[in-house]
Amino acid sequence: MTAPQVLTDPLYQLLYNENIAEFNRRHDEAKSAMLHGGSYRGLDLREINADGLDFSDAYFHGADLRGIDFRKTNLEGASMIDAKISGCYFPKELSAEEIRLSIMAGTRMRYTK
Repeated sequence: MTAPQVLTDPLYQLLYNENIAEFNRRHDEAKSAMLHGGSYRGLDLREINADGLDFSDAYFHGADLRGIDFRKTNLEGASMIDAKISGCYFPKELSAEEIRLSIMAGTRMRYTK
């Protein structure tokens, strides 16, 4: 696992610049993006269409994730310390304790098999 980084993927750049509407439009067309391991620190990502995205090993420190449906999103190894998550759906493989520890202590989330 490497440190979170600013990625060069064009779809990542849209998220990094908080251009959510354009990201959603392009994501729906392209169906792929290289987003794993990215830094999303402090970003407002509300209203993102997260279906099928790979946010494994991502870093969401202080990000606004309210209302996002992550049920079909890979969050293995992601850290969400101090993120706003009210109204979010999470993959059923993530226990409430894993999510709580990630929000409170910054631990990387592990899926329950």
